[in-house]
Amino acid sequence: MIARVKGLPERRGFRYYDLLVGGMVGVLLCSNLIGPAKVCTISVPLIGALTFGAGNLFFPISYIFDDVLTEVYGYARARRATWAGFGALVFASLMTQAIIRMPVSPVEPFDAKLQPALEIVFGSTWRIALASLVGFWVGDFANAFVMAKMKLWTRGRWLWTRTIGSTVVGEGVDSLTFYPIAFLGIWTGQTIVKVIMFNWVMKVLVETVATPLTYAVVGWLKRRENADTYDTHTDFNPFTLRDDGEVRAYR
Repeated sequence: MIARVKGLPERRGFRYYDLLVGGMVGVLLCSNLIGPAKVCTISVPLIGALTFGAGNLFFPISYIFDDVLTEVYGYARARRATWAGFGALVFASLMTQAIIRMPVSPVEPFDAKLQPALEIVFGSTWRIALASLVGFWVGDFANAFVMAKMKLWTRGRWLWTRTIGSTVVGEGVDSLTFYPIAFLGIWTGQTIVKVIMFNWVMKVLVETVATPLTYAVVGWLKRRENADTYDTHTDFNPFTLRDDGEVRAYR
């Protein structure tokens, strides 16, 4: 049974919201700073060799965080998490570029060896950095929007349709945004299309496989927070930080 509780939308009443936001930001930083520097190739039975960026191991997890935040706390609070992640990515990008461009100490031999490695690992071109920021921002908001709207359409039932459906849209928008901005004119159009399709399918498969875990986490959080948010009257404008949404007690 779900009953409405007046006054519950106050964010200070949530015990785990801030921890989830911190986890989401940590995953984003790993996927954008650690992953892009390495391209992996693995052999899959019946399929053959698959090549992908290591960041794809991290990035789909951020969408699982986004799904959980939207389902339990609503679009408005997921929007705040998206802005927190975007701000962290901007700061990290600026700081890595600043550190790379700092002069190397002439009296420390190790620095001369370290500098080329730092440039390889963290010295993304401005196009890749911009593509990462824009792709995440657009894709994450698309994911949360679809998740919130589908919850209203399904009246809170069939969580799996929302987690997978929102990921199909969000990851699709992200890939369609990132790769053209980062590599148009560098890669052929055919290569860009192939990479977009492969990464999109891979990320959706990760979300699909993780569905039982998402169910368990969402159920646990709803019980612990005694909250289940429906975005009945939510302002979906991505540029506001208002905490709206109808929060109901979870039974």
